[in-house]
Amino acid sequence: MRTSQLLIPTLREDPGEAEVVSHRLMLRAGLIRKVAAGVYAYLPLGLRVIRKVERIIREEMDRAGAQELLMPIASPAELWRETGRWDFYGKELFRIKDRHERDFCLGPTHEEVITDLIRRDVRSYRQLPLNCYQIQTKFRDEVRPRFGLMRGREFIMKDAYSFDRDEEGAKLSYQKMYDAYQRIFTRCGLTFRAVEADTGLIGGSSSHEFMVLAETGEETIVYDEEGTYAANVERAEALPPAGTSTETTRPLRKVPTPGARTVEEVVAFLKTTPQRLVKTLLYKTPSETVAVLVRGDHEVNETKVKKLLGLTDLNLADAETVAALTGAPIGFAGPIGLRHTRIIADHAVTGLRNVVVGGNQADTHYVDANLDRDFSISQFADLRNARAGDPSPRGGGRLRATRGIEVGHVFMLGTKYSQAMGAKFLDPQGQERLAVMGCYGIGVGRTAAAAIEQHHDAKGIIWPAQIAPFHIHLLSLSQSAEVSKAARALYDSLIETGLEVLWDDRDERAGVKFNDADLIGAPYQVLIGDKGLAQGTVELKERKTGEVKRLPPGQLPQHAKTLLRQEIRVT
Repeated sequence: MRTSQLLIPTLREDPGEAEVVSHRLMLRAGLIRKVAAGVYAYLPLGLRVIRKVERIIREEMDRAGAQELLMPIASPAELWRETGRWDFYGKELFRIKDRHERDFCLGPTHEEVITDLIRRDVRSYRQLPLNCYQIQTKFRDEVRPRFGLMRGREFIMKDAYSFDRDEEGAKLSYQKMYDAYQRIFTRCGLTFRAVEADTGLIGGSSSHEFMVLAETGEETIVYDEEGTYAANVERAEALPPAGTSTETTRPLRKVPTPGARTVEEVVAFLKTTPQRLVKTLLYKTPSETVAVLVRGDHEVNETKVKKLLGLTDLNLADAETVAALTGAPIGFAGPIGLRHTRIIADHAVTGLRNVVVGGNQADTHYVDANLDRDFSISQFADLRNARAGDPSPRGGGRLRATRGIEVGHVFMLGTKYSQAMGAKFLDPQGQERLAVMGCYGIGVGRTAAAAIEQHHDAKGIIWPAQIAPFHIHLLSLSQSAEVSKAARALYDSLIETGLEVLWDDRDERAGVKFNDADLIGAPYQVLIGDKGLAQGTVELKERKTGEVKRLPPGQLPQHAKTLLRQEIRVT
């Protein structure tokens, strides 16, 4: 394809709206353009990448025995009300009404629709197992759409749903998808890790996220040194302390701490350490206010708190509520004398002695507070974020931490949806059984963006060959008749060899072409200039390393094809 005939609106400067590398480079390289907050148009180069990711996904899903179908984007509210998710899903659900005032939503996922299809058409155990998938546009009204394709309100997703006769069969289907995902992300040229994850709004008994490892990742993942355990920070288990302090308890004291609200300010004023302070965070739920206690150097894991309380929404109490309950402004809440509030605490609080807690009075804290003597806890649980240095919950030494970008997620749903919607089949004895389900998602655009986060330099994108918009970027370095003729012949020869070629045939300076080629990031660049032709050669430059090889034009196509074959890993 010729650059002069292709819509590639590259930008010289970084767009002000871009917050992460992939967003910045996708805009600069002319892959996408913003239409509205969290909504993007895919331009020709960007769409070529998307289609290549989709092709890899289709090949591996088909290889794993899944069947492709296509479900509607809009689905009736009645289906979502059957599972309770019309209300449970919250404000992220795009809701619309038709001309008859009937409620619909734009699908963020399709568990309800696929379960409805299966309950109507699958009646016998002989029709199971069954796995159906689609690649389709999804909609979620994100409260803060950001990072380009990383967190949008409209996005392309592959979602698959498995139906099995029993739990054993469901585990086999889950493993097949897990293995397929390993192959998909390997073929996309990504360095990734599968980690245990929270099931979130989808629900179910267990799940794994596939995380592309990148410093710019939104999520923290922890893993043990022996490689037997990995989880995202929402899911990662934090073990209770090994023992209880044997320190002698001291009398409780109330001390002034003027202006000291934060952990850092309090420990500096009292000349102590964060490990000897217990934070009290007040949360409002639909029915009550709950106080959550964690050690001063730990962070509350709100996902764990929500799961413990059986909630989908959790918010920190506002200043007015805090003042009404404690008589103090935010920053001075504590468990001593706290009334009309349920108090729960992280396991790490159990072994502490002589700690600092808020005084429920402005500019005041208690020193040498002790559990049971001075305050009580209604329930202990794992309520904090695991972090580097914690013991592994699987006995694999200490945990380490890194950043990751979620590109895929697999869920073991069990009978959550089949029970709610009556998706039953007859077993060999003629008895009705509930289908056991799994669901499996991949963010297609997010996968492309994650590849850029992992593969770029100061000049631009360095695409893995498997998903690059073009294999070769052919640059004519002058408009002389000799260069134009040689470029045309080489362009035709490269295409005949089976390679995908972008030919920069514009009447532009060589520097402009070099900059655009590095920005767009094809794995190889072919440079044709008057000087090289006079010597009977053209240059083949590898984008990743910058290594240049000079070859006669006739040898270049086959040489380039060999290099690309070596780079594209197929499992």
